[in-house]
Amino acid sequence: MMGAMHALLAATTAAPAQARAAGAPAFDWSTVDWAGILLNWGIALVIVVVGMWLSKRLSLALERALTRARVESTLSSFLRNVSYAVLLVLVFVSALTKIGVPATSLATVLGAAGLAVGLALKDSLSNIASGVMLIVLRPMRDGDHVVAAGQEGIVDEIRVFQTRIRAFDQRVITLPNSTITTAPIINYSTLPTRRLEIAVGVGYDDDLKQAQRILLEIAEQNPLVLKDPKPFVQVTNLGESSVDLMLFAYASNGDFGSAKSTVIEAIRNQLLEQGLSIPYPQRDLHVYHHDADGRPLAEVLTKAVTDDGDTGAAPGAAKGN
Repeated sequence: MMGAMHALLAATTAAPAQARAAGAPAFDWSTVDWAGILLNWGIALVIVVVGMWLSKRLSLALERALTRARVESTLSSFLRNVSYAVLLVLVFVSALTKIGVPATSLATVLGAAGLAVGLALKDSLSNIASGVMLIVLRPMRDGDHVVAAGQEGIVDEIRVFQTRIRAFDQRVITLPNSTITTAPIINYSTLPTRRLEIAVGVGYDDDLKQAQRILLEIAEQNPLVLKDPKPFVQVTNLGESSVDLMLFAYASNGDFGSAKSTVIEAIRNQLLEQGLSIPYPQRDLHVYHHDADGRPLAEVLTKAVTDDGDTGAAPGAAKGN
């Protein structure tokens, strides 16, 4: 815009100089319509003042309409700012056109400025677009327990450029919106319930039916575990040291942590009280030693002991004779 003004001033000052160089008569300032120029400047000033007032009113009206339509407050505020900026550009373009600035020059300047701003702020524009997607599509909301871009915590606030997540150790994590929309989003708060999956290992000599019955009783008697869907137990693996069982049960989102902790504690106590074992990982290791000639070392040691006995007995036998 400033470039267009400079070009206009340069053109107006260069024209008399070229005319004088060509031998044309000097410009007659008395022929200038000063009243018309002042009138145009006055109209341009009125356009700017009234246009700024109207732009602010219209943008606020847009925000109120979006709020009544139950659009997210962040998105409505962002759209209000964008509409206000667009209206201001239109107001200033109209004012400059009124004072004689060519519309084509304004279009060129605005196009070049828009290109420069777009190149300089491409990352910010990407974050803005991602922020609008997060607000409109709503894969997560404030207060949700999520894993976004590899970070787990509670969503504090979704902004146009960034999203704030509060970790469980009270760290505040600020993520650019573009990194969130390009990675999987795991939302634990979308559904009202969550499933507990608790792995339990019992010994190979234990009664599997008894172990399954104990696990089901523990889940059914826990007040934090939901009755519907019903808990169930499955045999999942034959491990090196144990037969692995998996208890599946459901709890509400708010009770998930407490339910899992109390169920695990009860499983440990009940299995031991009922005489079942919770095996530790173990391995049987067999070690074989061989002499240089390939004989097992145990055979060599046994032969050496026998020889020593024979050697010790011979003198005594001779002495007795």
